[in-house]
This record gives sequence, structure tokens and C-alpha cells, in this order.
Amino acid sequence: MEGRDWSESSVTGTPPVVYALALLPAVLWGLGPIFDKRGMAAGGSATQAAIVVVVIDTGLYWLALLATSWPNPLSGLTLDLVVVFTVAGLFGTAIGRILVFAGVERVGASINSAGISTRPLFATLLALGFLGEPLGPLTGVGVVVLVCGLIVLTYSKGGDVSGWRPRDVLLPVSAAAVFGTGNVLRRFGFGDTTATALQAVTINETAALVALAAYVVATRKTDVLSAPRASYTQFAGSGLVTAVALLSFFTALSMEAGRVAIVDSLAATAPLFTTIFAAALLRDVERVTRSVVLGALLVVVGAVLVTV
Repeated sequence: MEGRDWSESSVTGTPPVVYALALLPAVLWGLGPIFDKRGMAAGGSATQAAIVVVVIDTGLYWLALLATSWPNPLSGLTLDLVVVFTVAGLFGTAIGRILVFAGVERVGASINSAGISTRPLFATLLALGFLGEPLGPLTGVGVVVLVCGLIVLTYSKGGDVSGWRPRDVLLPVSAAAVFGTGNVLRRFGFGDTTATALQAVTINETAALVALAAYVVATRKTDVLSAPRASYTQFAGSGLVTAVALLSFFTALSMEAGRVAIVDSLAATAPLFTTIFAAALLRDVERVTRSVVLGALLVVVGAVLVTV
């Protein structure tokens, strides 16, 4: 990775398609938590949601990969690359999604989505240390704004109508740290290789599926799938939305100009969309206050400033 040029010209030369591919996941990841919250309200659980979503994603990706690359769907990949994307799947999908769905259940879709959008902070710092990506002069300001946003969210009296404790916000923030680590690993895997976005996301989700299955067996939570049918319908919708969003996100990262900082900060605008969707579609199970809107906005602004 030492030969990669992260000069100013490489940043200003980012093509519009990178921005479009990074913004699409923001909209879809803004909608996904709405399905998740509805699934939780219908009697579903965080582990069930993670399994259903990853099963749908993995199945769709393998079908697409086999249809486009038969008979050698993994051609061009080395063992090292497979390991990188597998580890990224363990972090950014298996562990991260359990935290995500637990956060949706505990604090609500809007609060959880905003907490997850602190991801660029972790991704940018890790990218600086491991990929040599530059930090902008407003990084410190962004961190302060982002933290202020989290504080506002914590005391917003919004989110799940049943209430939640301030420490519960650590669930989405922990998910953000995990996702940030996974994104840096993925970007590293895309550096100077011929791996395609579809290959990478397929390996990522397959690793996550194996890890989640092992988790269910090891913890003897096999009864987790005995949930009401209505919850499966909602989580299936989340899985379809996530499948499109994740492929778009991987494609943006795989492009030459797809810097982690740019892609992650644009995708981090998801809570603005979640807040809008929650206010319109989750009025019976979630409270969207002015403080929630302000906190989400501060988190997004802080995330962008961190990566400017």
C-alpha cells in the first residue's frame, strides 16, 4: 500500500459515481432500521434479525456471483485476499450487526442510526494508521461536534417509546467502531488487486453467516428462530435493502478514487434519512423529538468534518 498516492489531486479528482454509490447506501441504510424496528415490535430479536438479513444477503450475492462468473466465481482471488475479506466479514457484519439490531431494539431506529454514524471517526483514524490516508485540518472540530451530537442524542428523551438508559447508546457506538475496522480492512483488500466488489461482498457475508451460525450453536440459542411470522417479513425487507446498500458501498470502496474517508462520511448521512422515515412510519413505537433531529444532524456534520 506504500505506492498509493493520497495527494490532494486524487481527492479533488473523485468522480461523481463514487459519491452516488456512497449516498445510495445512506438512503437505504436509513430505511433499513425502520424494517428492523417493526420486526422487533412484532416479537423478533437482534440475533434473529442478524441471521435473517445475512442469509438473504448471502443467497442473493452467491446467485449473482455464479450467474456472472460461472464456472470460476472466485477467479483472481488469492488466499490472502480471501482471509482479509473474511476477517472484515467477521467484524463488519457478524459482530457489527448483532450490535446494530440490539441497538435498534434498545434505543430505537433513529438514535441507533445516529450512533452508528460515528463510524467515520473510527474508520478515518484507522485509515490514517494503516492505509496512510490523510486527515484534514478540521478533524479536531469534527470530533467535538460529533461528540456533542452524541450527548444531545443521549439526553434527547427520544427514540424507543418505552425509554432507555444513557449507557445504551454504547451499543450503536460500539457497532460504529466495529464497522470502521471492517471498512478499513476492505479498503486494504481492494488496494492493488483485481478483486471485484461482488466477490468481496459475497465472501464478507458468507463469513458472517458462518460466524452467526456458530454463535447460535455455541450459545444454544437455537430457539431464536421461533419468532412470529410477521417479524420474518420485516427482517426480510431489511435484508433486501441491506443487500443493495452493501453492494453499492463495496463498489464505491473498490474504485480507485473510493477513499474510505469519502465513502464512509457520505454513507454516514444515513441517520438523517432514518429520522425522516421514523417520524413518518414509526409514530406508534418511536418518539422523534427536536433533540433527536438536532443530535442526528450534529453527528452527521461532525462525521463529515472529521473526513474533510
